[in-house]
Amino acid sequence: MKQKRQYTQYTKEYKEEAVALVREQGYSVPEAAKSLGINTNILYRWKEKFEKELEGKSLSIDERTELKKLRKEIKTLRMEKEILKKASAFAMPSGALREK
Repeated sequence: MKQKRQYTQYTKEYKEEAVALVREQGYSVPEAAKSLGINTNILYRWKEKFEKELEGKSLSIDERTELKKLRKEIKTLRMEKEILKKASAFAMPSGALREK
């Protein structure tokens, strides 16, 4: 029977510190990865992602979360707008309620 593979979850702070070893302390990626006990490819990905965030080419986690929330809100507002448009088409003309 095959066992499920367990993936290790690393915190954002851990990833930032690992990348800092390479960027600020002068370690090579393989050296830093070996000292941390992680795969070299993982550290290369973290470093690339971190550099893109610094350059403004990718969104941070907070920005992604906010973007997702705003897109959901826009979708809801558009749906409400369509409902109100349809409801106003069935509404009585404004002069029909006046007393004579």
